[in-house]
Amino acid sequence: MFIQTQPTPNPASLMFHLGKSVMEAGSADFPNARNAMNSPLARSLFSINGVTRVFFGSDFVTVTKTDEISWDILKPEIFAAIMDFYTSGQPLFLDESTAASNDTAIYEDDSETVAMIKELLETRIRPAVQDDGGDIVYRGFDPESGMVKLQMQGACSGCPSSSVTLKSGIENMLMHYVPEVKGVEQELDGDDEEIVGLE
Repeated sequence: MFIQTQPTPNPASLMFHLGKSVMEAGSADFPNARNAMNSPLARSLFSINGVTRVFFGSDFVTVTKTDEISWDILKPEIFAAIMDFYTSGQPLFLDESTAASNDTAIYEDDSETVAMIKELLETRIRPAVQDDGGDIVYRGFDPESGMVKLQMQGACSGCPSSSVTLKSGIENMLMHYVPEVKGVEQELDGDDEEIVGLE
């Protein structure tokens, strides 16, 4: 296995391209070690001092670190953890039912507006965000206010440029193609809210 690294717009996150499939479909975000209990690989990565978030994409793993530890120290440990995991033969998830995010699946009871939002997220927006080592998850649409709720994951969560991406890129695209959309707001996960509260 030959692992290559790629920087992301978030200086605290680095993509590790494995040259093989990680997730068959969707993505998986682990904002903290508690969320990683279902994945032996994520658990192993969180055991490395300085790792604060882990994200699985189609053929990559994005790791986010604290500012105190440099990538020069972390990279060899992350490489070793990934190699050990793939030689161990363990499954990526202990419980497959919780594995992939299914947020953009279109259901019969979705309105035409919601279906269009999900389609744009899946085909136009998600691929671009995943190229930067993260993902974006649909969390809902309020037809009264016209607001779409989205959650940033992986390298995009906590990235200095994520609010610009959300507002200028994603919001503009959704408003252009779906007239009912009046804006986009970011839904923070519990850990992000704690971080924001400290600033």
